[in-house]
Amino acid sequence: MFPISLTLAHRRVVVAGGGVVAERKVNALREAGAEITVVSPDLTPALERLAADGAITWIARLFAFGDCADALLAFATTDDAGVNAAVVVDARKHGALVNDAGDAPRGDFITPAVHRSGPLTVTVDSAGLAPSFTARIRDELAVQFDARYARAAATLGALRQRVLAVVPLERRAGVMRHFAERDIDDLATMPPGAVEHEVERAVDTLGGVRPSDLATLVCASRASALAMWQTRSIMAQLAGGGIPSTVLAITTKGDTVQDVPLAAVGGDGIFVKELERALREGRADYAVHSCKDLPSELPGDMAFAAITVREDPRDLFCSEHYASFGTLPPGARVGTSSPRRRALLRALRPDLTYDDIRGNVDTRLRKLRDGEYDAVVLAAAGLKRLDLHAPHMVPFALDQLIPAVAQGALAIEMRAGDPRIERIHALLNDPNTEYAVRAERAFLRTLRGGCSAPVGAHASYDGEFFLLHAAIAAADGSRVIRGDRRLTTTSIAEMETSAVALAREMLAAGGAAVLDGAAGTRIVGVLSDALFILPRTQPTVSRIATALREAGAEVIEAHSGEAAEAALAGRTPNAILFASSGAVRAIASYLAGARGAKPIVAAMGPESAAAAAAAGWPPDVVAAEADIPTFVHTVTHFVLEHSA
Repeated sequence: MFPISLTLAHRRVVVAGGGVVAERKVNALREAGAEITVVSPDLTPALERLAADGAITWIARLFAFGDCADALLAFATTDDAGVNAAVVVDARKHGALVNDAGDAPRGDFITPAVHRSGPLTVTVDSAGLAPSFTARIRDELAVQFDARYARAAATLGALRQRVLAVVPLERRAGVMRHFAERDIDDLATMPPGAVEHEVERAVDTLGGVRPSDLATLVCASRASALAMWQTRSIMAQLAGGGIPSTVLAITTKGDTVQDVPLAAVGGDGIFVKELERALREGRADYAVHSCKDLPSELPGDMAFAAITVREDPRDLFCSEHYASFGTLPPGARVGTSSPRRRALLRALRPDLTYDDIRGNVDTRLRKLRDGEYDAVVLAAAGLKRLDLHAPHMVPFALDQLIPAVAQGALAIEMRAGDPRIERIHALLNDPNTEYAVRAERAFLRTLRGGCSAPVGAHASYDGEFFLLHAAIAAADGSRVIRGDRRLTTTSIAEMETSAVALAREMLAAGGAAVLDGAAGTRIVGVLSDALFILPRTQPTVSRIATALREAGAEVIEAHSGEAAEAALAGRTPNAILFASSGAVRAIASYLAGARGAKPIVAAMGPESAAAAAAAGWPPDVVAAEADIPTFVHTVTHFVLEHSA
């Protein structure tokens, strides 16, 4: 069979028969604008009404030779095989193509099941073998290709007319391909008046035009060697598309505080906050991030402009003397700053010693060369980008050490609503990487985890489907919950929905207990043996508690004074941490009745400080900025400085 679409407007079509099958054919032909003649002694009531209204021509008799003269198509739909055979003979005599509803192989063509949505037509054909199944598929497709697709098709038609009018022939295909790949909702909601502007912008974006009046953009970047390599790579790509940039190098808190683990500094977003501040203050127009450094949710005033092609997402074993992870002797010292890597590596080799390692990529390799570690584990992407090496380098299999969310991808962040986002998206965004990263981030977001959580998730595309592999690990590696799911790839929203479903399944399968620390393990760190009370007003997982536990502290999350007293069981906490004014009210009964040595009181901001003072507990220390990384860092250093 060779599928084609015929234009039937004002073309004569003959239908022999007046029953239910004929009625279906007539209805479809009317939608196509054909001039229809029905030859039959009688008709169904619906066809009688059409004939009475003049919508079809009715010849009230049996079919006769010559009825197919001047017809483009003929349909044999009677329940008499002899009559249908005569229709086939007459149609071919007069040069008309014929469809035999009772004997498909005898005819010239079959009619597929059709779904029409505005100018969009979707057909399904089973070669006449299973008409009912064909209709079912048609109906299922109708749910997917709804009115939005009709509006999108109409928009593309208007864009095409404009492209034909103003775009040179050799560039038309590229411009139309650009529009065809746009999000359906964007096309469906595009106002007619925007067509001219959209075409001009597409020509500008895709043609490498460099308008003389285009302002130079400022890119915010960390000052490390890897961050600057990544930033200059993005700047070069934008320059190729006609967007010049300069760099605003920013040294983040994560770069300057090297004496404690990242989690104790406030690991989630620690490399991001200062860059976002530069965007808010208008000192920068866009920021380039290692996508894995971003929290699972962007602030409401920020947006992704693009997610670039992913570099190698794997983790890499590096050593001066040992050929592989498996050949390390028991007790060997392995350096990694990632809670995820540490937990998953512990699950593989609990006989090794895992210590935190800070510094940039070249600094960590230098510490390896100096013998401070027997091996280090780093992201393969960073080593490849900087062309750095160690004598022994072996990547971990993706299903063995599941990468961090978005590992290997770069993200370009801009102020939400910036009109330049769309152009930068067109120049830099890689759809497959964006789909994968959005799904991975949805998974992490559902766990209420951040970039420092002991969680791995990686989505890969096999040419037909995305497959998401994920792991939730106990900090000591004693328990790892693993899961995978094939993701629906119709849209980013559907992929995110599938990723969320996997996350919920894994939480129910024990992941929630692992994330809450129910496995009973605790990493000894800089805050070992410290006991904190963190009053809570929300039931969600606390990023403050997670960071402090990672540094070795015991954190009691108390939603009431009674709960605090019960959990303390007569012990005196080292510190009470007030992250909000509501937190003070939450444990008011405990504060009113507390006796004995007074713990350190820390407040996250001026409002919580004032509330604590009003309750008779003036804070000993207040974070300079009311954000989680600053608060965690402030608490950690104050407690260490004032410990006996």
